[in-house]
Amino acid sequence: MSTQSEKPAPPSGWIILDKPLELGSTQAVAAVKRNLRQAGYAKAKVGHGGTLDPLATGVLPIAIGEATKLCGRMLDATKTYEFTIQFGTMTDTLDAEGKVIETSDRRPPAAALHAVCEAFTGEIEQVPPKYSALKIDGKRAYDLARAGEEVEMKTRRVTIHALSPVGHQGEGVEIGSVFATTSGRPDPYDPGAPLEMLDSVTLEATVSKGTYIRSLARDIAHALGSCGHVTYLRRKRAGPFGLESAISLDKLNEIGQGAPLAEILLPLEAGLDDIPALDLHPDEAEAVRQGRQLSGLAISDGTVWAKCGETPVALLDITDGTARVIRGFNL
Repeated sequence: MSTQSEKPAPPSGWIILDKPLELGSTQAVAAVKRNLRQAGYAKAKVGHGGTLDPLATGVLPIAIGEATKLCGRMLDATKTYEFTIQFGTMTDTLDAEGKVIETSDRRPPAAALHAVCEAFTGEIEQVPPKYSALKIDGKRAYDLARAGEEVEMKTRRVTIHALSPVGHQGEGVEIGSVFATTSGRPDPYDPGAPLEMLDSVTLEATVSKGTYIRSLARDIAHALGSCGHVTYLRRKRAGPFGLESAISLDKLNEIGQGAPLAEILLPLEAGLDDIPALDLHPDEAEAVRQGRQLSGLAISDGTVWAKCGETPVALLDITDGTARVIRGFNL
């Protein structure tokens, strides 16, 4: 039997999981750890790049080894979601899991959707859900809410970069570019206008960090004169990672059964595609590895990732031609 010292060195890079329903983000990390262990790798650090609710599916970046140093950047990254709002009922959790706390007979007309999407695009004020992982006096909001305690969530400013109706597979009708299930009832505010009224609609949103899609759905429904909750939520992109690079849980589990890790492991620098790269001379790379600054660089201010050949060396902050190490990579 192999000893710990004989095991292959732990890898560094990204596994992008297409997270299935009802799997928690922490469970996904545990699944990666288990498969690496079963494949015979030495113990490695593993973390995820942004929690995804158990009732949501889609892109969950999981960092391994030195890539875990980039998890903070991934938490701050822009993300894209597809979600369905069911009009007429709102739950305490703002999704299909909670108890109904508000109802409305009002169904919004399809023609109002584009205007409301425009109104919610840009910087907006948002109140996070009471059932969320935010901490209040050191305790998770959802723990307080489940214990029956009154939870007051503070308003926060977030940015909705893009918001629009999208096509979606399922029962319903096409109304322009809007997929929706409809009731066929006329607008109660204009009985003479036989408009199609929406029972539900699917939207796509690209949002800043800290944005809660469940809160966005709640506020859109209220703005349309109704109420609503999320019945479907799928993350399509997190920072530089999209569904095109995501793998299924079954594919992940093949690693523990002997499949090559290289087939699914993306390199550490795949998480840095959104910032410029800086090529270093070996002497400069050694200086950076020692934590020293580099001066006289002809490069614009901002964050870059430095490499020597094809090997990532560090994440650097550039100010007035001087590079300061933010995070170094031991590769």
